[in-house]
Amino acid sequence: MSLFKAASTVSLLTLASRITGLLRDLLMAALFGATALTDAFYVAFRIPNLFRRVFGEGAFSQAFVPVLAATREKGGEAGAKAMVDHVSTILLWTLVVLCVAGVVGAPLLVWALASGLRQNPHAYDTAVVMTRAMFPYIGFMSLVALAGGVLNTWRRFAVPAFAPVLLNIALIASMLLLVPLLRRWGIEPIYSQCAGVMVGGVLQLAIQVPALRGIGMWPRIGATRAALRAAWADEGTRQVLRLMLPALLGVSVAQISLLINTQIASYLTPGSVSWLNSADRLMEFPTALLGVALGVVLMPQLASARASGDGDRYSTMLDWGLRLVVLLAVPSSAALLVFAQPLVATLFHYGAFKDSDVVQVALALGGYGTGLLGLVAIKVLAPGYYASHDMKTPMRIAIVALVATQLLNVVLVPRLHHAGLALSIGLGALLNAGALMVGLWRRGSWRPAAGWILFLLQVLAATALLASFLAWATTQFDWLALRAHASMRVGLLALLLAASAGIYFGALRIAGLRLRQFVTRW
Repeated sequence: MSLFKAASTVSLLTLASRITGLLRDLLMAALFGATALTDAFYVAFRIPNLFRRVFGEGAFSQAFVPVLAATREKGGEAGAKAMVDHVSTILLWTLVVLCVAGVVGAPLLVWALASGLRQNPHAYDTAVVMTRAMFPYIGFMSLVALAGGVLNTWRRFAVPAFAPVLLNIALIASMLLLVPLLRRWGIEPIYSQCAGVMVGGVLQLAIQVPALRGIGMWPRIGATRAALRAAWADEGTRQVLRLMLPALLGVSVAQISLLINTQIASYLTPGSVSWLNSADRLMEFPTALLGVALGVVLMPQLASARASGDGDRYSTMLDWGLRLVVLLAVPSSAALLVFAQPLVATLFHYGAFKDSDVVQVALALGGYGTGLLGLVAIKVLAPGYYASHDMKTPMRIAIVALVATQLLNVVLVPRLHHAGLALSIGLGALLNAGALMVGLWRRGSWRPAAGWILFLLQVLAATALLASFLAWATTQFDWLALRAHASMRVGLLALLLAASAGIYFGALRIAGLRLRQFVTRW
């Protein structure tokens, strides 16, 4: 199997997801701007997403995929199917309890995440209502994470990677169809997004069904006490649960950091939560296209290599992933630092989105961009631990990074406001990734192949040329004034980005780097 081809497939489908997500955010910015009510929606949507990242795509996937890959390697298809049935049974009934608790406890959750919204009682009450309406989304997405883990282990990467597109389509449709109706009925139009989120969750789960049936892994979920006891007694299920506890703590650390930052942002200038969300949306392009795609592809393959005792293949795959991260994340980080305002202006500067909003989002994007290399590298380095069933080391490192991030907030937020929150996250990510990399090197899991120093020099030299060109382009044109010529601004941005890519890869070629070395098979 070509890991590059698999990662490219996931990357392209993830790009489709991010483009539709960007269209969703552009439409939302044009319809609603950045107000207390948009802050309320982002807070309400962040709550089920927070639980999803912790219990669903986060700790659960980190524990489930390595155990499933090892079970399949040793016990064959029958053993893997039995494990999927038992894990699905435990997961479903846990989600039922969690969703009921979340709906009942919505006021407490909103207060814990963004108590600053109480400065505007209407926004606070709106956030509570929307949290109750959208909390069951976690149930759908946790089951999607289960299905995606199974499909990725069977090297069926396309369906899980495409599923998020459906959420964005549902949200766009909800704005186009429901916003006019709700305005006519005298209801806050922002509530249209609740319907879009829930429909999107149903669609994402539904698309997994044919794919699971196609590989014979559609789970049989038990509804009796005997079935629950049998699922609980299964050794594979117990191993997943044992691994989930430290993984849960590790993932929770990152979400606690997000919670604290959202809490701080809710006390800053109104619109701060929305500015950070817009910057985060742009950051998702490089982190998802590269980091998430590599993590999804590498995790089951690393687990399989570890289960078969093939340490050389394990190290080679990690080295390949890290080189690809450096090749693409370093120039992307430089672009976000020097070209932030043109990107934000071209993508968001429409409708109710003001000139001042562009400036504030660009400041946050520059802060995030500082740590892009770390944010992407974590997605490759952490699976190096998870595939070996080591959840505790990433957890300890994440705790140290959390403490460092919050200490940085104390220093940076009073000076840089919301941009200080973004910069703290970026610097914390660099610390996290550095510690993970050193740990893998010390234990011998990653043995750097020859040529790293020359490779780094080639990338840095090419990045310097790219950054110089984009810095010139930022000052050469008045990107805010070009709002009156939207199509011209889009075309100019596309031309400049294409030219910068040509400069970067052309410089790499002149420096002697051959990109075909990244197209390899395992």
